[in-house]
Amino acid sequence: MRSVSTPPSAARSGGPIPPDAPAPEPAPARRDAEATKAAILRAVRYLLARHAHADITLKAVAERAGVSPPLILKYFGNKDALFARVMSFEADADALLDAPLEQLGRHMVRHVVLSQRERGADPLLRIAFAPLHGEQGDILRANFRTQVTRRLADRLDGADAAVRAELAVAAVVGLGVMYGVARADGLRSAPVEEIADRYGPTVQAHLTGAAPLPAAPA
Repeated sequence: MRSVSTPPSAARSGGPIPPDAPAPEPAPARRDAEATKAAILRAVRYLLARHAHADITLKAVAERAGVSPPLILKYFGNKDALFARVMSFEADADALLDAPLEQLGRHMVRHVVLSQRERGADPLLRIAFAPLHGEQGDILRANFRTQVTRRLADRLDGADAAVRAELAVAAVVGLGVMYGVARADGLRSAPVEEIADRYGPTVQAHLTGAAPLPAAPA
């Protein structure tokens, strides 16, 4: 008598699978794609703060992110496309400026500190390293002016809106330098809300409460 093989799935369940049985759930992905992309972008930002653009290889990015170089190519296409993502401040500005104008100074301070503490990344600090990157640094500066300071200035009233926006941004970039580069002990141990309460009014003064610029001496 010929033996009849039993499908493995039927053997495991003790019998044939009914034709109307639901399809099995797909196995969960080994690595969440969005988390992987975020890790790669964090790695690029980290390296850009320490090395010239021309010296950073995909292999170095992959090692820092804990992925393989082919996976970077799969998600971003090539090195130029990957670095273009990091040279843009568009998404960071969306979050940094996401508050009503009367509350924006405190929000910006709080967002910078939380970004450093929770993600190890500052939304603006890349601009401080633009001199390292040659022509790519020029792109970084142009993006920063268009996507951060001019966008903020467009929300402000008055003939001095541009300089007030730049001063407000300078204040939060300086905060990021003290926190993430100088690694100031007091800032890094202080509660986030306390920092926001203390420093937020400084930023807010440039946005809504600063006095007009004095006239130049004759």
